[in-house]
Amino acid sequence: MERTIRFYKNAKHEWYADIPEWGGAIEDLQMVEGADELLNWVAASENECKLLMADEQIQNAEVLDLVYAREENLGGGGDYLLEQFRGEFKNHKIWLCGVTAFVFKQLPERIYFKEVGHPSRDCHV
Repeated sequence: MERTIRFYKNAKHEWYADIPEWGGAIEDLQMVEGADELLNWVAASENECKLLMADEQIQNAEVLDLVYAREENLGGGGDYLLEQFRGEFKNHKIWLCGVTAFVFKQLPERIYFKEVGHPSRDCHV
């Protein structure tokens, strides 16, 4: 499954995912625990970015590996590891909440992602 998701910063510089069909609280869409830092790397100085995300390999994509699926009482979702980003070693831990399972219909073992819609940063081979 592939899905393009828009992420944006609010006035307090907090990152959120734009998922119109999400019926829960807006707070559930806030990107925290490492995901916010990753979005800062992706967006650079911009206040929004779009990521093509998939649970199957896509060309020129970064990779998040699931290291731990959290129980609901620990926030649900999963802890992921971003080993490299744009060729640089990061070993960056990220928590993606249960909204991830809502989007993908499951908690993927691997999430592939790359920025789209930003001509100056799109990767071309």
